[in-house]
Amino acid sequence: MKKVPHRLYLTEDQMPKQWYNLRADMKEQPEPMLNPANFEPAKEEDLYPVFCKELARQEMDSTTRYFDIPEPILDMYKIYRPSPLIRAYNLEKALGTPAKIYYKFEGNNTSGSHKLNSAIAQAYYAKEQGLTSLTTETGAGQWGTALSEACSYYDIPLTVYMVKVSYNQKPYRKAIIQTFGADVIPSPSDTTNAGRAILESDPNTGGSLGCAISEAVEKAVTTEGCRYVLGSVLNQVLLHQSIIGLEAKAAMDILGEYPDVVIGCAGGGSNLGGLIAPYMQDKLLGKANPRILAVEPASCPSLTRGRYAYDFCDTGKVTPLAKMYTLGSGFVPSGNHAGGLRYHGMSPVLSKLYHDGYMDAISVEQTKVFEAAVFFAKNETILPAPESAHAIRAAIDEAIKCKETGEAKTILFGLTGTGYFDMTAYTSYHEGKMTDYIPSDEELKIGFNGLPKIPGIQE
Repeated sequence: MKKVPHRLYLTEDQMPKQWYNLRADMKEQPEPMLNPANFEPAKEEDLYPVFCKELARQEMDSTTRYFDIPEPILDMYKIYRPSPLIRAYNLEKALGTPAKIYYKFEGNNTSGSHKLNSAIAQAYYAKEQGLTSLTTETGAGQWGTALSEACSYYDIPLTVYMVKVSYNQKPYRKAIIQTFGADVIPSPSDTTNAGRAILESDPNTGGSLGCAISEAVEKAVTTEGCRYVLGSVLNQVLLHQSIIGLEAKAAMDILGEYPDVVIGCAGGGSNLGGLIAPYMQDKLLGKANPRILAVEPASCPSLTRGRYAYDFCDTGKVTPLAKMYTLGSGFVPSGNHAGGLRYHGMSPVLSKLYHDGYMDAISVEQTKVFEAAVFFAKNETILPAPESAHAIRAAIDEAIKCKETGEAKTILFGLTGTGYFDMTAYTSYHEGKMTDYIPSDEELKIGFNGLPKIPGIQE
């Protein structure tokens, strides 16, 4: 039997030349986004004041199966891609499991995460349109870092609104973002009407991704030649991130392997959607039936405890409404250390697939996540990001089940990034100061009570 290498890198020539649009193969499409001004289905041109035109086109296209990746984007991808598919031999041995564990590692770039895959694309289309600046939000700081890299490459000024609790937890993320020439502002701030309103309501708030999105969108629509770009949730982002899964599948095909279980952490949905894309395609087309598992924090459980409803994508209620699993746009999650997963809603595409039974979801407590992160680091030598460690936790648990049943399942999970900017979190865990916050039903009800009432659609 041929021994599988520890790391398999595709060549540059083997790197995918197209992104895959999962919506093209869905049996039922997600509900359309709604214009917040009149609650009518949003048209492509309704998005032009906020997004680049090409990105708006990608956002609304549910029929084109594959999009060619422009050569300038491929050229920048080649700086850090293809990313490796890694066989976790040491982890398997430590667990004593018959399972075969693989992970797709997206941390081999300065942002330390998968976020650069979409940041490059979005900055490229902004440059092509002749825009003179961009705005965005960031939770853990990975997206802000990635977009600052991409904007530096294309010489586009960038303003980043970083969730305040993460801004304070991760000061060195700010330094990296500034190194690439972007401005970074803790959110909520007094630089926007949305920020001032949120601070007036709660002066001590640590912020949320919903808050930061409101500020970034306001800045974009009130600045000439400026547009807003988002690092997760949107259809266009899942499209760009499909390169993760396409590469993973190509590498596993070379090895003659196919996963029984595909696992990804879930916040807004970008890495999860990207990793599972070709495997979900197989599932939708009846070619295979892998179990697909989303893993979210127990402190922000949009899939496992949220409502499937139309909601605003931001706290300030200026963005289009999306039908998704949500905790309510006013929900402010606890300041746990997985900042990239602190979003009140989930990608409409993934929400629809989950609602229709194509994937499963679980939530896990923070201390159990860091227990898995430390165990993984000791055995695989990579310090994982807290977000990624949610997937690691689930992969370990699946492998332990295989040990108990004797099943030799093949497990694939996404290692979305590194945890080198998360030392405050690791210190908190090692010193025994980390706690597990799980919102009560009463706390979640406050967010649900704020869901919009839409005549004839959502009463």
